[in-house]
Parts: sequence; structure tokens; C-alpha cells
Amino acid sequence: MAFLEFQGVKKSFGRTEVLKGIDLSLEKGKTLAIIGSSGSGKTTLLRCINFLETPDEGKMFLNGELLFNAEGAKKLSEKELREKRLHFGLVFQNFNLFPQYTVRENLCLAPKLLAKEQEKDKAKRKTLFAEIEAKANELLAKVGLSEKADAYPCQLSGGQQQRVAIARALAMSPDILCFDEPTSALDPELTVEVLNVLRSLADDNMTMIVVTHEMAFAAEVADQILFMDNGVVDYYGDTKTAFGADCPSVRLKEFVGSIQK
Repeated sequence: MAFLEFQGVKKSFGRTEVLKGIDLSLEKGKTLAIIGSSGSGKTTLLRCINFLETPDEGKMFLNGELLFNAEGAKKLSEKELREKRLHFGLVFQNFNLFPQYTVRENLCLAPKLLAKEQEKDKAKRKTLFAEIEAKANELLAKVGLSEKADAYPCQLSGGQQQRVAIARALAMSPDILCFDEPTSALDPELTVEVLNVLRSLADDNMTMIVVTHEMAFAAEVADQILFMDNGVVDYYGDTKTAFGADCPSVRLKEFVGSIQK
């Protein structure tokens, strides 16, 4: 059974139809790479997955349960949307770290705010805060930045900031971790740092969705490829076929060929 499933998702902005009926399914522990040219709808799809945009039509299932139905979307409160977003972690292109907080504080801020909202007992909350800080230290070690826990974002390289952003997303224990062009703002040397972290997460069977222009990374790490073209899914299938000579999509072959030139 699919862990994440989209059925007939559509999204328009004014008269511009950006997503024209998207179907996809992703198994738990697998990595999906979403590729395609600029304007094909990749980022809009990712934002719909994370409830940063509301689809006009379609349904979304997580672990077999209905998570979203466009027919009832207007009935969802902001609190309900926040709860649904907790299933997903999102790492943006440009890090979006809070400059006034240290690296450790960036990781702890959202989990502590959630704990404060959910736990009114001060003693229990103090225990939760200690657990959150311990987890933050573990995550910083995981992304190779333990020594930067007390540094501020301005004191880090771009690659280090993106690794902090990944750790911050993991701090909320999401079911699915999503990335929107995570290396687009980095030079090649720093890109390697970030891609290595994504490789380690894939090795740990983290369920991930990655919008990327890094074809070599997609070919190496992703279990499935979703190629979008003009708001539709032109190809959705296993990675080996997507980049192989027997790929059934002429458009995907053209796209990959243009990237590799």
C-alpha cells in the first residue's frame, strides 16, 4: 500500500492552470525525485504536498487515511492545516534560518513552541524541552555540524546553513521530508556537502520527495522519478528506466539530454 497518494490534484492561479490532474503514489522509506523544466509545476506540487497551497481539486492520502479532500478544504481551520503540515518537513532553496538565533536554537524553536502549546504542566514541559535539546544535538551530529551548535547562521557557509535547515526539518519528526531545489543556491563544492546528507537519509530509509535539477543525484539516490511537463505528469516510474535508453517518454529523453549537454 502506498504511504503517500495523490489523486487528481489540480491547482490554478487565476486563469493559469498549473497542475492539471496529478496522480502519484510513494512507498514508505523511498525517495521520489521530481524533475522538469522551469514552470512545469514542480514547486507548486511540492507546496500542495506541504499544505502551503490548497489544491482546487483532488484528494491526498497518507498511510491509507484521507488527509485532504479539496471538496471540504474550505472547512479546515488554520489549526487543522498546521496539524496536517506536521506530517511533512520542508527544506527550502534559501535556507530560511532565523538569523537572531543560534544553530541549536533554530532547531529547537518550533518543537518547543509545539510542546508549549500541547503541554500545560510546567514540570513536564521542562522535561520535553530537555529532550528537544538532546535531539537537536543528535541531529547536528548527524549532519556533521556539532561544533557549530552555538554559532549564528551568518557565521556559516551556504552548505552548512542548508545542512542546519535539513536538521531543523528533521527536528519535527516528519513522516515525509521534502526538498525544493536544496542545492540551487550553492556552488559545486558546497553542493556535495548537502547531497551527501541526502544520501545518508536515503540510506536510513527516510521517506523523501526532492525537487531537483541535479540529474546525477536523482539517478543515483531516487527510487522513482516524476517528470513534469506543462502541469502534467509525463513520466512516473522507476529511476533506471527514466534515465535508460528504453525510457518511454520522448520528452523526458529530450529534457535529460539538454541538461547533460
